[in-house]
Amino acid sequence: MTGEELRVLDREELEGQLKTSRRELYELRFKLAVGQLDDHRQIRKVRHDIARILTSMRQRELGLVTEEAEAAPATAAAAPAAIAEAEEEEEEADTAQTSEDEEESPGTSQDKDEK
Repeated sequence: MTGEELRVLDREELEGQLKTSRRELYELRFKLAVGQLDDHRQIRKVRHDIARILTSMRQRELGLVTEEAEAAPATAAAAPAAIAEAEEEEEEADTAQTSEDEEESPGTSQDKDEK
């Protein structure tokens, strides 16, 4: 579970996810003790999930994550498109300026030929 997914969940859902993850960690530790655990990395993954959930809950408690911050990822995805659009407009403006300069250039090149 990623931090972005956790930001979308409300407090009750986070608590439910925390309870589920803690139960899963308990079961994995039990399997490890009995010798039935195939993948030891599962324990690490669940522990990291629990840490992410607790961090998200604490951030909300301290007011570090606000409603605006939750909406920010949606607008952040639109930001690169806006930047690309602005760059294209700049390129078009540069191209137009270059075209105007080229129109003036033939007159100046004729002066050089006459010398």
